Amino acid sequence: MNIEKELIQLKDDEYVSFQKKITKTQCPILGVRLPALRKFSKTVDSKDQELFLNELPHTYYDEYMLHSILLNQIKDIDQCISYLDSFLPYIDNWAVCDTIKPVVFSKHKEELMIKIKEWIQSDQEFTVRFGILMLMKFFLDSSFDQEQFEMVISIKKEDYYIKMMIAWYFSESLIKQWNSAIRVLKEERLDVWTHNKTIQKAIESYRISKEQKEELRKLRRKK
Repeated sequence: MNIEKELIQLKDDEYVSFQKKITKTQCPILGVRLPALRKFSKTVDSKDQELFLNELPHTYYDEYMLHSILLNQIKDIDQCISYLDSFLPYIDNWAVCDTIKPVVFSKHKEELMIKIKEWIQSDQEFTVRFGILMLMKFFLDSSFDQEQFEMVISIKKEDYYIKMMIAWYFSESLIKQWNSAIRVLKEERLDVWTHNKTIQKAIESYRISKEQKEELRKLRRKK
């Protein structure tokens, strides 16, 4: 199977301008919609998948999106991590980054945490973002530990998509770990921009109570 040619057949020219606007990717975009990509991913056999996952860099944004979707389906933890380490340096936008959520990680949190600690130390914007995203997805419930907050607070980067991810992480933390997360805000552990963005995102959530939102509004800081 020639995956690039197959994706070209699925392109949607009317969707291209929208994707360019929201993703800011430097790659050309075919405009294949996400449901079509997910459906197509199920037609890729194991041999073609292996070849595709080893073919980097890709040409199209849509190929990177498909790559993320295929990574989510890998059932072997070592194989998944190996492919990820090869793939992450090529990501140049939030959409591809945030699509990666391998199901296998839910059963291998110890191995995942080792990699998260590596990823958040990276000098590459979307590798760091991905590490925080994995903390948010897999460790904010029963696997939560205060040390995880310290890991995120220690990230001192000015990259926009890292700071937005930190704000997203702590806004989700306010939903799932309110007592610990509100203390981070009260102690002003985050820079002003990230602090206020965290509050903004939390207040926008229907999962935060009216009383909690009132408390958060009082914690806003002046720029």
